[in-house]
Amino acid sequence: MCNIFKLCIISLCCNIYTQYIYFVNEMSNLNKTFNFIVQMHVYVMLYLCRHVFISQKAYQETETRPESSVYTEMRGVAMLEDSVQDTTEYVRPSEGGDVISTILRREVTHDQTQGTCAEHYSVANANCTQDSDCAKGEIDFDGHGQRTGRCIPYYNDTFKTCEIKSWCPIEEYAVVREPALEQAINFTVFIKNAIHFPKFKVLRGNIKPNKPKKLLRCHYHPKTNPYCPVFSLGFIAAQAREKFSELCRTGGIIGVFINWKCDFDSDPSKCIPTYSFRRLDMRKNLPSSGYYYRFAKYYHKDGVEYRTLIKAYGIRLDVIVHGHAGRFSLIPTIISTVTAMTSVGICSIICDWIMLTFIDKNEVFSEKKFDNISKKPSQPITTDLTLTSYGSTHSDLSDGVPL
Repeated sequence: MCNIFKLCIISLCCNIYTQYIYFVNEMSNLNKTFNFIVQMHVYVMLYLCRHVFISQKAYQETETRPESSVYTEMRGVAMLEDSVQDTTEYVRPSEGGDVISTILRREVTHDQTQGTCAEHYSVANANCTQDSDCAKGEIDFDGHGQRTGRCIPYYNDTFKTCEIKSWCPIEEYAVVREPALEQAINFTVFIKNAIHFPKFKVLRGNIKPNKPKKLLRCHYHPKTNPYCPVFSLGFIAAQAREKFSELCRTGGIIGVFINWKCDFDSDPSKCIPTYSFRRLDMRKNLPSSGYYYRFAKYYHKDGVEYRTLIKAYGIRLDVIVHGHAGRFSLIPTIISTVTAMTSVGICSIICDWIMLTFIDKNEVFSEKKFDNISKKPSQPITTDLTLTSYGSTHSDLSDGVPL
């Protein structure tokens, strides 16, 4: 529809010039404007050939919903204080897929066990002075467990809160905030993508199968290494216009967009994907910005089950694949040509309506466009009457002469 609209606008200008040249002579104040419109006559054909058929490739049948598969793998080793962090420690999930995340900062609560302890004071109605302030069996949606009905001191503080059954001690009281894993800026992500266009029966991949060892030491570059889908986290953050230090603090979700735009009229091997990166979570909306999740590591000691609760902040990469392919077909070529020619005919009607409705000198145009028969002098209608007689020469009985 956009192409047809543009074509109508250009054809509108051409029809104004070609069909109403006599009207232009009457409007001397618009001579400069219509001198420009003269050139638009040539632009119509240029537009049809260049924009519609070359740029937009209206002569092709297309496919925009290909089949795709994605495999991801993260590599890198870093030191966090005295401990070594490898892929098992900071990558989730470990098997790869179209979504992968890496932990950049952790908040750890050690040695939690099932028991009773004081509720956090920020929970609604958790502060108390006596047991009657705590309803037994009540569970608050924002709380950490079920209330026992007792009012106890909040750990080592002087004020009191309601006692709960939960994993104790609670996270807000015993959490330990670890430093950010700043060395993760050099971690690399390998993204393997295969795409299939079933309409054209073409299968393409973003790596060359005969050079697997090269992927161990290369990094992506659109010109020098287009078949090396290995990206560092620092490169991804920079392309998404994000500060890596801020992502370490709050976490974030970044979309990795793989765009396939293929022209199968030429060699299919020239179909190479492009990559773009954009942050997906809303930074300005603080309650929903960032990215974090919780998980726990369980163990037993002296017959008692313990867990270490970890709140992890990190970068989550969502790999999104878009594909568009085209190949010459006679049917869309005919449809595009007929549509273009039809739009030119419609513009003639539009021109007439505009000139007769909105132009100040519409009466001048009307005289040049139409013949007004009401203003032509009427010719007198004459009738010749001829009388022919047969037989008697007496044709008038008014004289009273008998025949």
